[in-house]
Amino acid sequence: MNKLGKALSGLLSHGELTNRLAQVLARASKRGGVSYREMEKMVNNDAEDVLLLGNEWRLLPPVRILKSAAWEDRLLVAKPEELYKVPNIVRYLVEDASKTGHWNPEHAITELFRDMGEPNWEQIPKLVEGLGEQGKDYRITASQIKTVCNELDLGDRVDALIAELKGSGVISPKLGSLAEVSRAGTPIYELNPSVFVNRTRK
Repeated sequence: MNKLGKALSGLLSHGELTNRLAQVLARASKRGGVSYREMEKMVNNDAEDVLLLGNEWRLLPPVRILKSAAWEDRLLVAKPEELYKVPNIVRYLVEDASKTGHWNPEHAITELFRDMGEPNWEQIPKLVEGLGEQGKDYRITASQIKTVCNELDLGDRVDALIAELKGSGVISPKLGSLAEVSRAGTPIYELNPSVFVNRTRK
């Protein structure tokens, strides 16, 4: 088992399938994505299971969309020509785990937001930690994000930070349940489970 496989095994606990996923992620993260045809060549009959596991953890969401770019609105199809993209934060997580053997969201977040030119990059790990504490079942509202930003004196940059969190792959809009959004009275976002490990299942 290589270092990335070791890091993922602590996160996913799916035995040999985790090693297969690590193999796919190592290649995909360097190129930004991977096709189903390439996955089949790498992991043979395990390609579909690897795809399902990667999508469940938002490590390899499909490129094909139904109505919007939200993760829940992506169309998961196992055909040779289909493409799956590695979110930016996952790319940083994979790169770091390949070197260290550990899945370290805090380090990856720090590196990514610094590279993005975020002026408050040193505070972003605290911000993301706060989202994990506020969220439930990998969901969080815009109002809760604003609360966390205010606690870190970042309240004047809420919209910009939400845009960066979406662009980085830390969160994604939840558009499937309009009734839920209506009840909440505020936009709802999905938290990337591969970033919020053991934090939001309350």
